[in-house]
Amino acid sequence: MRKQPVIAVVGPTAAGKSDLAVEIALHLGGECVNADSMQLYRGMDIGTAKLTPAEQRGVPHHLLDVWDVTVTASVAEYQRLARAVIDAVEVPVLVGGSGLYVRAAIDDLEFPGTDPEIRARLEAELAERGPAPLHERLRERDPAAAAAILASNGRRIVRALEVIEHSGRPFSATMPSYDAVHPSVQIGLDVPRPELDERIEVRVARMWQAGLVDEVRDLLGKGLAEGRTAARALGYAQVIRFLEGEWSEEHAMAETVRATRRFARRQESWFRRDPRVCWLPYDTPDLVERSLARIAEHPYA
Repeated sequence: MRKQPVIAVVGPTAAGKSDLAVEIALHLGGECVNADSMQLYRGMDIGTAKLTPAEQRGVPHHLLDVWDVTVTASVAEYQRLARAVIDAVEVPVLVGGSGLYVRAAIDDLEFPGTDPEIRARLEAELAERGPAPLHERLRERDPAAAAAILASNGRRIVRALEVIEHSGRPFSATMPSYDAVHPSVQIGLDVPRPELDERIEVRVARMWQAGLVDEVRDLLGKGLAEGRTAARALGYAQVIRFLEGEWSEEHAMAETVRATRRFARRQESWFRRDPRVCWLPYDTPDLVERSLARIAEHPYA
């Protein structure tokens, strides 16, 4: 376990995490480590709000543009990559809203192997029957996991049943704990919900103006539609339906806003459960100073 803490900037989308992480890194001589699952994909820049080189302000940024859009995201692979970077960087500043990825980097999480045949069979059943029967089966086999996974979250239910069948162990035994591999100081950006909703709407509009539709069209030529993870990303999934003629552009935009707001609620719920997160108002004038003071309070900082 490293003595210097890993600094993590977390919270919902559109809260300003990336900018704060850069400021902290500049003050402490740190380097940013991406913990946004979709920013790992090459070419997915506008829709994931990746910082431009100018916005990175000379701060090294790790784990951006790692995977092709055809690759299925793997939190286990991310964990391997992130821990290697954290071990190599003196002051790592982890930044992103993918809660499981943050936890994979700093906490004692185990990710069981996969079985393509079992997963394919369960996914076929999910497509045919919907998530309810699968969730009921999970409740019978692992009540703790069923209680923690929404009955509508088909992909997560399939993964839980796959792990149980493949390993013979309860999926709940692999679920996140707060047992740290690395000490951390976690700064959460607190945005009142009405303001967050407005910021999300503005962000989506700016993404459209910046050329999100053209970005998606280009990525479709690189296999985006075949990507099991990337094609479902916020904004990208909606633009694909527009480009396929299923939705109007206005409807795709509105659905992106709606889906992003739902996602932000889930992000807040995830991070609020972690007692280690120190929440600060996103718009306080002394945000950087308060963040640095919190980091300095760590016994090893």
